[in-house]
Amino acid sequence: MYHISELAQHVNLSRSTLLYYEKLGLIKAKRQTNGYRYYSDNDLQRIRLLQQLQAGGLTLKECQSCLDGKINRDMLMDRLQVLEQEIATKQHAKQLLSSMLGMNASCNWHETIERTAPLAHLEWLKQQGFNEKEALRLKWLSKNINEHEQYMADFESIFYGLDRLGPSDDDDSLQALHALPINTGNALDVGCGKGLTTCLLAHHSGFSLTALDNDEYHLSCLKEKIKHQPINERITTRCSSMMAMPFEEQQFDVIWAEGSAYIMGVNNALKQWQRFLKPHGYVVISDLVWLTETPSIEAYEFWQKNYPDMTSKQQRTTDIINAGYEVITSFTQSEKSWLNYLVPIKQKLNDIDDNDYKSNAVNDLRQEIHIHDQYLGEYGYHLFVLKNKR
Repeated sequence: MYHISELAQHVNLSRSTLLYYEKLGLIKAKRQTNGYRYYSDNDLQRIRLLQQLQAGGLTLKECQSCLDGKINRDMLMDRLQVLEQEIATKQHAKQLLSSMLGMNASCNWHETIERTAPLAHLEWLKQQGFNEKEALRLKWLSKNINEHEQYMADFESIFYGLDRLGPSDDDDSLQALHALPINTGNALDVGCGKGLTTCLLAHHSGFSLTALDNDEYHLSCLKEKIKHQPINERITTRCSSMMAMPFEEQQFDVIWAEGSAYIMGVNNALKQWQRFLKPHGYVVISDLVWLTETPSIEAYEFWQKNYPDMTSKQQRTTDIINAGYEVITSFTQSEKSWLNYLVPIKQKLNDIDDNDYKSNAVNDLRQEIHIHDQYLGEYGYHLFVLKNKR
């Protein structure tokens, strides 16, 4: 026999809890002549069984049903399903939290949030102490806070000495340039990189050009390239964000953005940049689009992970029209534009020792090359020459 305080100590419960259990009829005390409650060993064992049932997720009412009668299998199956859902939810939460900390590569929080809330994702990264340049690189390249610094060091080492950071070709750019009804005025090259297209436009047009990029090193390469050329007088460099451009409204006749608008989202770029265009000004923009309605599963999964906003050529055209632009012409970039990018990268990857690189940068590039080798043609960069209708 146990006093209530002794029973409470054995089962690690409070006196008030035991009194509540007694009120529910889960245990039954016997009153002695001295007025004290006494509980039997059966009460002790019923409470221990009750605790086990509660650990299985049953409510007190469900526990009492199990203690006082036959097991209700339907009830237990329902409870089991609820627990499985709760476990899955908590496991997902665990994966997301570990991914935010860079501890779980199999479930990348950054990729998940990039698909659902890209602008909020960027702002969150900036709140973690990354400047916009590094936050964008983390979003699109490393996707891992803990590995980011090493990843970018490896990435820049691989691309060191290469002029093209993506597919492009002079003939494609010139085709777009010749489609413009104007050849002079103020033009802005957004995300100019090392200035290959900027120089091409300067050599083949009368535009006064502003080359904008958020990488000071890239702009320094452009400055060095044109230092002793006549076009130097018509090119101004500006190190700034394409998301908050420091220009006056209606400043430019043409905004040129080859392979860069995806960084802030093509639709967002078209909307934000419109105020910097003169009335009936022009935009030349390129975007990676699907060229087939039935892409291969591997290619689709790769681009869902690396460019979740990627859509079909037809849908992007609709987006452009809805944003208030007229499509003057559009065309898919040439195979040569891809060769200009892929051949040097493949050569670099063939020459390096993978053991010299500590991050996933090399593996990611090799995976990208594999996708291009297998599926290029199901997708491609499409150039749009647009007229502002607002």
